[in-house]
Amino acid sequence: MGSAKKSSASRTARIEEMRRAEQARDRRNRILVVAASVVVVAGLVAGGVALVRSQSDDGGSTAADDSRSAGRFVTGADGVRAWKGTLDRNHVTKTVDYPVTPPVGGDHNPVWMNCDGDVYEDEINATNAVHSLEHGAVWVTYNGDAPERDVEALAAKVKKTPYTLMSPVDGQKDPLVLTAWGHQRTVTGADDPAVDAFLEKFVQGQQTPEPGAACTNGLSK
Repeated sequence: MGSAKKSSASRTARIEEMRRAEQARDRRNRILVVAASVVVVAGLVAGGVALVRSQSDDGGSTAADDSRSAGRFVTGADGVRAWKGTLDRNHVTKTVDYPVTPPVGGDHNPVWMNCDGDVYEDEINATNAVHSLEHGAVWVTYNGDAPERDVEALAAKVKKTPYTLMSPVDGQKDPLVLTAWGHQRTVTGADDPAVDAFLEKFVQGQQTPEPGAACTNGLSK
């Protein structure tokens, strides 16, 4: 019991620290935006050229090459499936044909889904959600077979946890699934101990390609 309380307190402290860090980043970003606006007119042409080149370099207008995400899952003793293969991280603006549903990574939209404890009632674009995974978020998903009580309980948990998001995914095989970048597992219900264990390990976990990146100021629906 004491160990469980310490783990919960540790996760709460880590989440609060992440929230404060993100708020600080937001304040710095607002300051930078104001400062940049002073010279934006003079740099408009050069900036536009740079933007076009940047989008071209990272595949901004092309669909992802499916072969780049080739791989397979390997299931660990804890029930977590780890993706063994390449997960590209290019920005694309077209649909990506991911090898698994929900996807665990790969090329994605330049704009992330807001993941500061955001719960979406309708399906969201997978390419935006994958960008959230890149930022260290855990994506909680469910299909039509998930019990309503579990969906409601998981939604309440997500709303209290920064760097998480939740949405329905009708195409997934299992009723309740948790996904982080390169990792995924099925849970039996909201009270499954694996839920807290997954959040503890993968919210801003070591798998995160861009730790500390924002989970706000993205796409909200």
